[in-house]
Amino acid sequence: MTRQVAAIEVVTHPQVTQSSLTKSQLRRIYTMRQLRWSDNHAITVFVLPSQHELHQRFAKERLQIFPYQLNRIWHKLTYSGLGVAPTIVKSEQELIQAVTNTPGAIGYIGEATLVLLRQSNNDSRSQEPLHMDEESKVSSQGVVNVVKIKD
Repeated sequence: MTRQVAAIEVVTHPQVTQSSLTKSQLRRIYTMRQLRWSDNHAITVFVLPSQHELHQRFAKERLQIFPYQLNRIWHKLTYSGLGVAPTIVKSEQELIQAVTNTPGAIGYIGEATLVLLRQSNNDSRSQEPLHMDEESKVSSQGVVNVVKIKD
């Protein structure tokens, strides 16, 4: 029996205007070679711990690089003083929170987590009216933007 593997979704802060990235752009962002969005806002990268199954799948499937190679790149940047490594968060929930609260942020979550996020966002919207500042925080997809990855 084969187990169906859920998709990995790339998410950004609601104010990030880019709705799609090429695989090459995504790889440059996660190897810390692209530090700004097209509108010149700084990119803040969030990742799960390297031993997390979703991180390993993200590195292999989306970035087409082994997780240990990614770690090596980040360590080299950090120890040489030429750059900084991404911010590591403990869980997908923490990653969503960090991306939501950090302008210019990017991260990744599993498809199931995105579905739950959308459901909880829709439930909270239907239960109580949003105030103007809350409304501006919520994009058409919810509290984060989902970015399409093109070849």
